[in-house]
Amino acid sequence: MFEDAASRSRVSMATRWQRVRTNWRIPLQAAVAVALAWAIAKWVLGHDAPFFAPVAAIIAIGQSYYERGRRATELVFAVTLGVMIADLLAFQLGTGVPQLALAVFIAVGLGMFFGTSALFVNQVAISAALVFTITPPTGGISFARTLDALVGGVVALVVAAVVLPADPIRILRGAARPVLDELCDTLRDIAEALRRRSADAAEAALVRARGIDEFGERFFAATHESRSTARMSPTRKRTRDTIEFYAESAARIDLAVRNVRVLARGAMRALALDENVPPEVADALEDLGRAVAALAAALETGEGFDAVREPALKAAATATQVLDGTTNLSVSVIIGQIRSTSTDLLTGIGLTYEEATGAVRAASG
Repeated sequence: MFEDAASRSRVSMATRWQRVRTNWRIPLQAAVAVALAWAIAKWVLGHDAPFFAPVAAIIAIGQSYYERGRRATELVFAVTLGVMIADLLAFQLGTGVPQLALAVFIAVGLGMFFGTSALFVNQVAISAALVFTITPPTGGISFARTLDALVGGVVALVVAAVVLPADPIRILRGAARPVLDELCDTLRDIAEALRRRSADAAEAALVRARGIDEFGERFFAATHESRSTARMSPTRKRTRDTIEFYAESAARIDLAVRNVRVLARGAMRALALDENVPPEVADALEDLGRAVAALAAALETGEGFDAVREPALKAAATATQVLDGTTNLSVSVIIGQIRSTSTDLLTGIGLTYEEATGAVRAASG
């Protein structure tokens, strides 16, 4: 028992350190952004206690690249709204527990009315509470704290773009591998279920296929992240063409995932109805899995995309030969999805749709 606990501890510690090593840029960027935001607000603008400047910088840095511009804008609006509510109520009604409760009540309500996220609502309420309890207004409503938030948000955007910006290609490669690995393993699971004629295994493969959506969403998020990184960072602009290639591949991979989900459902139906599924169908699925694995390796290294063609076309050809010898509806559905997935993988390596479909037809004879 103690050995198991020690093993889990070591794995957990290794995972934690890996997380720190992978994201080491973020604490450095946060430290630089906080220092600059505070210095500008205090010594350039002359504000005595510009605590909203570092707070805004931290919140903006904590968002992904493609969220930072929008989040910074939301943050400034939220702070402005919260500060105005607190300034107005504290100046007119004075300070106290009932006034604080009223200020937060109104702030949350207005945050829900104007905002679209929990972060926005919380920031309006937090801004109102901080202003009301720590630095209540004494000379009327002031926009100094709103300006501090603006400084913090802008500084965070500049620091993220200039101080060790993330590598967008690395972001994409890290997001592509999990979805393709899972897609490859799902295809192999379906092939194994058909060979064993196990309806339970086919159902498990369908459940696994549905779970790929989570990885696909992360891949799409990574394309947004990478595009924003290249757009914001002067040192990353040269990666734009590569990023667009990955973005197009992400769209094609999403289509392949959808096709495999239909394919898994067709396999489960065929086995549930005890229909004859020739062993060549499983062979085609395994070839398709090899094509997916080749695509994963190519996207990770940026080379070797031609290795996807041979297994993808072989899968389509094998499946079509099976179709010539059967009128089984379930098998026809499976084979149709194999051919469609082969086409998606070929377009994922840069072929046009017309080129991919032509190659599949030619391979199918």
